[in-house]
Amino acid sequence: MRSGLDCIHPEQPPSGTDLRQEDATPDGPNLTEYALPEPLRLRTTSAAHSGACPVLRTSAFLLTIAAGLLAPTGLSAAPDPAAKPPKENAAKPNAAQDSPLVSTEWLEKNLDAKNLRIVEVSVEPGVFERGHVPGAQNVVWHTDLVETVSRDIAGPEKFTALARRLGIDRDTTVVLYGDNNNWFAAWGAWVLAQYGLVDNVKLLDGGRKKWEAEKRPLDTRTAEVAPSAFTAQAPSGKLRARFADVLAVAKRERDEHILDIRSPDEFSGKVIAPPGIQELAIRAGHIPGSVNIPWAKAVNPDGTLKSKEELKTLYAAAGIDGSKPIITSCRIGERSSHSWFVLSRILGYDARNYDGSWTEYGNAVGVPVVNLAGTVWGGK
Repeated sequence: MRSGLDCIHPEQPPSGTDLRQEDATPDGPNLTEYALPEPLRLRTTSAAHSGACPVLRTSAFLLTIAAGLLAPTGLSAAPDPAAKPPKENAAKPNAAQDSPLVSTEWLEKNLDAKNLRIVEVSVEPGVFERGHVPGAQNVVWHTDLVETVSRDIAGPEKFTALARRLGIDRDTTVVLYGDNNNWFAAWGAWVLAQYGLVDNVKLLDGGRKKWEAEKRPLDTRTAEVAPSAFTAQAPSGKLRARFADVLAVAKRERDEHILDIRSPDEFSGKVIAPPGIQELAIRAGHIPGSVNIPWAKAVNPDGTLKSKEELKTLYAAAGIDGSKPIITSCRIGERSSHSWFVLSRILGYDARNYDGSWTEYGNAVGVPVVNLAGTVWGGK
């Protein structure tokens, strides 16, 4: 058994095929190529030890007391220049991070914060086991965050068990990160938000990609945390769009934006889904009235999100400026949760995620669909 933080030196790309190769298009970064950086070197620091305490002379001691008694009330004593400053924001991580994003630098400084939980939600199997942010716990999106029989997010009983295992309470700061530019980490944030965990839930800006590129420490040990007493109530429906909602927009019965964040080929109907994908629809195309901005357009080459002003400009070009509600949609609802996070948490727009997405809508009978051949079934 290794002691301390295990240093990982990845030299080969992970084996196996990415089961979600959906975004290898010219319209955004190629997120299907997973190239690990050069060997990562774990940096360790040793605590500074103070020397022997100097003996105080009696006269100096008495003068100090006298000065304290004569000092005006309301003035605090001058800080001891030899005293070791506390670790920055280590006790209260939320105090320094009102933003829904945390930087890699901030997270490394706060790895030992008492009320902080770090959670990885990645696509590539085995990537967590090969090395993760020290103290992180692993969440598998297709088993931990969903009901495995019915198609739904994790119900209250299952989510309660998950939150308790992770040591998450209502006041816990949770930092989520993952591979593929935080694609499934954002899905995790959306699920947590439906159970009331919103303001204290953050994304690591840049995710695994930036953390590894900067050669920050990785660990292979399983984090040990005290279980919480969290109890989930019924999930809120405010952040989730349903089939009836998008159908009403398609029929022009509701005035809302539908943002389809799939690749242009999926949106146009040239393909139903990217190669190798199992979850398919009977029809290809998109929901009438929707606009197409691939989710990866919100991401910089280093994996971080673009600036707030850049994001506003990106969506405003398609008419999405926050003036009316927005529904994000993709194929199975995961990619669109990334755009939901950007629109809702970063820009503050009224946004919901349609997790049924095209595999629900494209399989429905008698609904309006737009594809390369035009409208298959006409609405109003």
